[in-house]
Amino acid sequence: MPYQHEKFVVYNLGEKGSGLRARGEVQDFLNIRNRCLEEGSLFEDPEFPAEDTSIFFSKTPPRPFEWKRPIEIADNPEFFVGDATRFDVQQGELGDCWLLAAVANLTLNRVLFSQVVPDDQSFGDKYAGLFHFRFWQYGRWVDVVIDDRLPTYSGKLVFLHSSEHNEFWSALLEKAYAKLHGSYEALKGGTTCEAMEDFTGGVTEMYELNQAPANLYRIMLKAYERSSLMGCSIEPDPNVLEAQTPEGLIKGHAYSITRVKYVDINTPRSSGKIPLIRIRNPWGNEAEWNGPWSDKSPEWRFIPDEEKEEIGLTFDDDGEFWMSYQDFKTQFSRLEICNLNPDSLSEEGILSSHKRKWEMSMFEGEWVRGVTAGGCRNYLETFWHNPQYCITLEDPDDEDEDDKCTVIVALMQKNHRSQRKMGMECLTIGFAMYHLQDPDNLPKPLDLNFFKYNTSVARSPSFINLREVNCRFKLPPGVYCIVPSTFEPNEEGEFILRVFSEHRNHMEENDEEVGLGAVDERVVNNPEPEEEKVQDKVKEFFLKIAGEDMEVDWMELKEILDYAMRNELPGRSSSQDSIVNMILSVLCGVVCRDTPLGQAFETKNEGFSKDVCRSMVAMMDVDRSGKLGFEEFKALWIDIRHWKSVFSLYDKDGSGCLSAFELRQALNSAGYRLNNHILNILAHRYSTKNGMITFDDYMMCAVRLKAMIDIFHEKDPDNTNTAMFTLEEWVEKTLYS
Repeated sequence: MPYQHEKFVVYNLGEKGSGLRARGEVQDFLNIRNRCLEEGSLFEDPEFPAEDTSIFFSKTPPRPFEWKRPIEIADNPEFFVGDATRFDVQQGELGDCWLLAAVANLTLNRVLFSQVVPDDQSFGDKYAGLFHFRFWQYGRWVDVVIDDRLPTYSGKLVFLHSSEHNEFWSALLEKAYAKLHGSYEALKGGTTCEAMEDFTGGVTEMYELNQAPANLYRIMLKAYERSSLMGCSIEPDPNVLEAQTPEGLIKGHAYSITRVKYVDINTPRSSGKIPLIRIRNPWGNEAEWNGPWSDKSPEWRFIPDEEKEEIGLTFDDDGEFWMSYQDFKTQFSRLEICNLNPDSLSEEGILSSHKRKWEMSMFEGEWVRGVTAGGCRNYLETFWHNPQYCITLEDPDDEDEDDKCTVIVALMQKNHRSQRKMGMECLTIGFAMYHLQDPDNLPKPLDLNFFKYNTSVARSPSFINLREVNCRFKLPPGVYCIVPSTFEPNEEGEFILRVFSEHRNHMEENDEEVGLGAVDERVVNNPEPEEEKVQDKVKEFFLKIAGEDMEVDWMELKEILDYAMRNELPGRSSSQDSIVNMILSVLCGVVCRDTPLGQAFETKNEGFSKDVCRSMVAMMDVDRSGKLGFEEFKALWIDIRHWKSVFSLYDKDGSGCLSAFELRQALNSAGYRLNNHILNILAHRYSTKNGMITFDDYMMCAVRLKAMIDIFHEKDPDNTNTAMFTLEEWVEKTLYS
């Protein structure tokens, strides 16, 4: 069961609701520890075994690694030796420096650190060979349990380790993160932003300081007000590791920004405020900036004593120093800002420090081949099929002279790192935003015509194959539609879309409400020629098949429908070809399923499938007898004729298949209003691998939709859009549909 952290809900890895698939039994830290203590055993993790496959998925280790517990590596192992510091993060043989930089940064914030590294574990009395860590994964916090067996060579840790031989929290944290993604090798290559987001649930922005926007200092001020984590670095010297500049700064080294403030200054000639920044070298030693505003520099004599006291000015050799904003832009190359998810901040901390929170909206979605994977706007015909999200911005930023709203839009694709072993890399993703001037009079979702005649007002800087793309915008109050997409159509993946704003925003999916609508006029107003003669013949055949009880079961219904529509089913072969086609259909069988060749025979030669006929009987069977009388059959016949006519409207090439992109329009024409969630489910259930819907599966969609909507309306006579079922009623009605 998920448990409530003081600020957020935490799921066990693989638990229902965690958003991640279980690899085996869902593991609960406290239950496992109690069991091991009762048995007097040390935990051995079956889901992440002490084997080479947990280290590498593409190769074998370069030499034999031996998995050892800390109690076998050190005489007096400790989870922490003193406090967690940057010195506890020493890189091993794995190329995951991006992760290490984030871990080092995390040690500077005790509140955030305790969220990731729970303090209810040690090598003391309740030691049972297991530990656990919490990571933010795609909108949820997930608890990952590991055993404490670590890869070693010659008795020493191979990967991340502490400078203290007997301290193990950092090595165990790395192992938990490796388990989350499937292996240690899955951690090779990445960005510090990615790890910082997994440690905080925030959204990270990057700024190249030689291209800094004019309002960057104001961005930093507001970031500091909202407890954002900020770091900076200087481009490394390719020839010298951690080379030092004449001003005392280290190249290729991650610094933390700990304060941003306009400081009062009084000089003999003038007074005012100067933009300053306080920066910390994680080494915590005398390696500090030696330019203006450095420790004991003459500039400080112009700062009033009360201001020095307010900012906590010290001149210790502690690695922390001040510098002006102008020098900061000149000396450093890159700035990273991790804007924290509101859940990452405690109300008490905000109130005590007079800080603020970002407001955040988040939605999960997916791109499904042929349905909602429409590609970028280059592919206009399918672009509008992508998921769409409307956001309403009402209040401009505080103290904003332009009366505009700051929004950070972040699009993240899910599970890319854990899928590397299957050869899957990041999709190329991006988003576009459109201003809706009259949203109440626009279709939901926005259709092809809207995108033909409207251009975006904001978009991601580029489409790129990273886990996340994000961008900050300043927009006038109003309603906007965000369209996230892959670059190419038909690329499948799951994503989350987050929007951060200074003031509350209202965000919702821009999609249709599920329900019934009007049948397409082209179907209703254009009856097929000689329809009455066809109906008479069908009735005559029904009476012949039904027999004395005047009812038909699903097998008899199939016989009637196959007879009635023998020349009308899409792609129906002539009788001359029937023997040849029957032989080919048998030969194709399983081998050709989900291929165009297999589809060509599936409906053309077998008529209606038994599953469709069974569902048709269930849909119309009022007395649950398993049979239909003539009046029930007659109502069914009208539906079937409508559905078949609709299919013909969209199956323009007569292939007997629809593109899944056409499924929404076809079902709309049949009288159903569906949203992307339902369409995605239908595609997962009924489309072929190449995103096509056969006639038979289209009919099944129509039948099941009508049946399920009728079942719901039966329990909702007042149209409240809410229905109540007992478990027995739900099982009965859903099984027999």
